[in-house]
Amino acid sequence: MGHKVNPISARLGYTSQWKSRWFDAKNYGPNLLEDYKIRKLLEAELRKAAVERIEIERLLNSVVVAIHTARPGVIIGRGGAGVEALRQKIKKAIGRDIKLDILEVRNPEGSATVLAHQIVEQIERRMPFRRAIRGVMESASRSRVDGIKVEIAGRLNGAEIARREMFIKGSVPLHTLRHFIDFSKQTAFTTYGTIGVKVWVFRKGIQDGGGETPPNKK
Repeated sequence: MGHKVNPISARLGYTSQWKSRWFDAKNYGPNLLEDYKIRKLLEAELRKAAVERIEIERLLNSVVVAIHTARPGVIIGRGGAGVEALRQKIKKAIGRDIKLDILEVRNPEGSATVLAHQIVEQIERRMPFRRAIRGVMESASRSRVDGIKVEIAGRLNGAEIARREMFIKGSVPLHTLRHFIDFSKQTAFTTYGTIGVKVWVFRKGIQDGGGETPPNKK
């Protein structure tokens, strides 16, 4: 059944970690809604910034949002103007001030989210999907990834009938829960409709829930 569930949620607390870290029994609903608003706003504003993940941590009197990105300069802007503008937009959306941390992803070619964004960007620029996927898979192979799987669905290259295609290079053991699998799904918006892109990335050395931290999470 490993191929039918999100591989990250299936491994939470084992080889994957939660992206929101807080507990509040009395205000769980409002806090969850705040998290949703923050994530949706950042995903819309930073669609071209190669954001790998957004982590939200709630302390006693503050909210800390950490943005892990392959292009920190795009978010920070000149003199930090970009970060300040982003912080003000979030403050307006949720009605409270937050702290923003911008962290650079050390190995973007090994991140499923960054690779999925690269495929989406190239498809939206009307590059043939096979060429876009081939380039991304070669880039991932150079970063010592042990396996990558890409699935794409929709009206590929403007075809009249939607279809689904899958590309696999190396090993991607979805059924082995002790292995860390990075996963991402993104959507490309084209003139002939939306195209869904899913990427799975596997690296050896992360097993049995300990010993080594998953890629890009140290």
